Amino acid sequence: MMPIVYILVLIALLLVYFIIAFNKLVKSRNIKREAWSGIDVQLKQRHELVPNLVNLVKGYARHEKKLLEEITITRSSAMGAKMMSDRGGKEGFLGTQLSKLLVVVENYPDLKADKNFLDFQKKLSDIENTLQHARRYYNGAVRDLNNLVEAFPSSIVASISGFKEAEFFQLDDPSENIVPDIDLH
Repeated sequence: MMPIVYILVLIALLLVYFIIAFNKLVKSRNIKREAWSGIDVQLKQRHELVPNLVNLVKGYARHEKKLLEEITITRSSAMGAKMMSDRGGKEGFLGTQLSKLLVVVENYPDLKADKNFLDFQKKLSDIENTLQHARRYYNGAVRDLNNLVEAFPSSIVASISGFKEAEFFQLDDPSENIVPDIDLH
């Protein structure tokens, strides 16, 4: 009779552990989803800002047609990316292109003084800063989820329950991690 009691207690303990580990995995996955939502919101705001910025610059910088076309194409490509690894690279390239645009603007004093352009610069700077923080938060959430998925014994619960490692939001070029330096004066 005693061995049966021990076996039932052991089964109960394993069941309780499974439930606790499963709930931790679910919570971690939901935090990762929330973090991605934060990145997505910032990317959408940047995508909405780009056409207006490009149109404003077009009026002043007619010689920069190629760069403006590249930015438009890069924006479309980034918006269409579905895979995390693909999206990170394309978004990083878009950030690089926007930085180049702001450097080109230095050659156009009238544009630099334009109130609308100054507003766009400020908005872009704010979005880029918030995006950098959102990426850090997302990658922290991914790290926590991946730790649960990979660490023993929660890895057993994860594999039984179908939890998989998540992808980090990475940029192809480390220099793309730098927020564009925007001179507001």
